[in-house]
Amino acid sequence: MLRLPNLAPGHDRILLVGDIVGKPGTRFVCDAAKKLKRHLNLSALIVNAENSADGSGLTLKDYQRLIDAGVDMITMGDHIYRKREIMDVLQSKPNIVRPANFPPSSVGKGWQVFHLADNYRLYVVSLMGRVFMKPVDCPFHAAERVLIEIREHATALQMKENNAQANHEYFVVVDFHAEATSDKQLMGRMLDGRVTAVLGTHTHVTTADEQILPKGTAFQCDVGMTGPFESILGRKIESVLEATLTLNPVSFSVATEDVRLSGTYVDACRETGLATQIGRIVVRENELERL
Repeated sequence: MLRLPNLAPGHDRILLVGDIVGKPGTRFVCDAAKKLKRHLNLSALIVNAENSADGSGLTLKDYQRLIDAGVDMITMGDHIYRKREIMDVLQSKPNIVRPANFPPSSVGKGWQVFHLADNYRLYVVSLMGRVFMKPVDCPFHAAERVLIEIREHATALQMKENNAQANHEYFVVVDFHAEATSDKQLMGRMLDGRVTAVLGTHTHVTTADEQILPKGTAFQCDVGMTGPFESILGRKIESVLEATLTLNPVSFSVATEDVRLSGTYVDACRETGLATQIGRIVVRENELERL
């Protein structure tokens, strides 16, 4: 059974669920979302869904299933445009983000805002790395630009609402979809004290480096995968092995066994907008039934 520390007064708990892989991962998230929000006392549930459509992309149907199940925000990555049917959603919906360092003409938005209780705000940012990835704009420069945009947006909202409270008013969670752990660590250090959390996705392997950086930003290189763990990163072992040993063209089908949900939660203080707690979670199917 999941046992997390008690949530301190004046704090919110945010969970980022790692790369959803195929139907098994999507089904598990849909089954788990409301239970996890209740059991873990979550203020917001974010999922990376760029692999939910048979391991590559996101369909309109699965987008709607995830939102209806209780997911608050969806992040994407390098497979974002594999399903053309999602393009209108990326352009028009307020609960899904593309990497902010894609070209300005790319469909979608690099950050979105989710309203928590008492009109406190959570800004969710997506960035993509460049090492062993598609050639995109510099994620570090994009992060600087996005923080300016978010600050201007938050200030405009405060002025519109006549809100003169002294507290921070918003959290910022960055999903850094990248291959290289060095890039992820650099992003965490660059943004330390300036955002609530920098959490990595993409590699499908959970890292054991979760920490609160010196200035108060929660950091982890990768929050892991949600999908079948009896696999090679979510794909059937036999087909990946055959392709590796023979170089024959082989389709990588999504595996089905030992489905788990991996994610990382962050407890964040409303007074500062920074993190006070970070932790990994893994939920297996039999554990979900007991929640």
